[in-house]
Amino acid sequence: MTRRALVTGADGFIGSHLVETLVAAGYRVKAMARYDARGARGWLDDLEPALLAEVELLSGDVCDGAFVREALVGCDVVFHLAALIGIPYSYRAAQSYVSVNVTGSLNILQAAKEQDGLKVIQTSTSEVYGTAQRVPIDESHPLQAQSPYAATKIAADQLALSFHRSFETPVVVLRPFNTYGPRQSRRAVIPTIIAQLLAGERAIALGSLHPTRDLTYVRDTAEGFLLADRSEAAVGEVINLGTGHEVSIGDLAARIMALMGVEAEIATDSQRLRPTASEVERLCADTAKAAELLGWAPSRAGAAGLDSGLTETIDWFRRRDDSTPARAREYAV
Repeated sequence: MTRRALVTGADGFIGSHLVETLVAAGYRVKAMARYDARGARGWLDDLEPALLAEVELLSGDVCDGAFVREALVGCDVVFHLAALIGIPYSYRAAQSYVSVNVTGSLNILQAAKEQDGLKVIQTSTSEVYGTAQRVPIDESHPLQAQSPYAATKIAADQLALSFHRSFETPVVVLRPFNTYGPRQSRRAVIPTIIAQLLAGERAIALGSLHPTRDLTYVRDTAEGFLLADRSEAAVGEVINLGTGHEVSIGDLAARIMALMGVEAEIATDSQRLRPTASEVERLCADTAKAAELLGWAPSRAGAAGLDSGLTETIDWFRRRDDSTPARAREYAV
């Protein structure tokens, strides 16, 4: 039978790619975007019209429990991606992060509990681990919130697992590592590097260059979500989605410059630096559990895979970006 899914945060970067993946896999999809009086639906408006015609579009807010309950009627699974994700903004507006990331997740879980058998795919983040205490990071690694954002995601993850243990709600917690690709906000490091280079900047502004990240291409991340729904063995589990390959921000910038065929200096922008104890210095995933329980492996792994994914991302931004130098250098919190 056709699987019926609700995707929260469908208007976002990963959410819009997941909607495409689910429709291609034969799902009937409800795509939930945050209400906008202008009728904008985020990156859903970037999808092919023929594909979007197969999707039921909902405008609402995960902070509204009654709306969430109604949206989940008739669904078999909810892919819960709606969240506030900008780490710098979480320093300024922690209460907003609690409201959306924690209370919003609680609304999803309570509504799912009322519908017997409805599966919840909870979206976590590698930020919950903090700076790696051992590498590669497996799912038993200690959790350490180094930002208000990370604290709210830990809380949401633990709520989801508590509902599984307390009420047998079928929950899977997926923990993506540093997803990147087309449609990503210029707030993130890869788009901000590309945008500045496309705008002709030859002294690009960045924050810390030494931290390392495990960069996962967005379509690989979306495939992991699909496989999590198909796996009964994944229920009740926390599962990393990463590549096991880490690269420093400085080396990443050099790699992007080489792929774009340009050279530029890097200037440290103090407003892009996290507080010292808040900076996550190293992230690198152990993905053995994803391979075992989901049959998942990234299609773009290692240095060659990263170059392939970066090339696709650069090409997308070349087609879409209209940045002026001043706009490209703006720091998007």
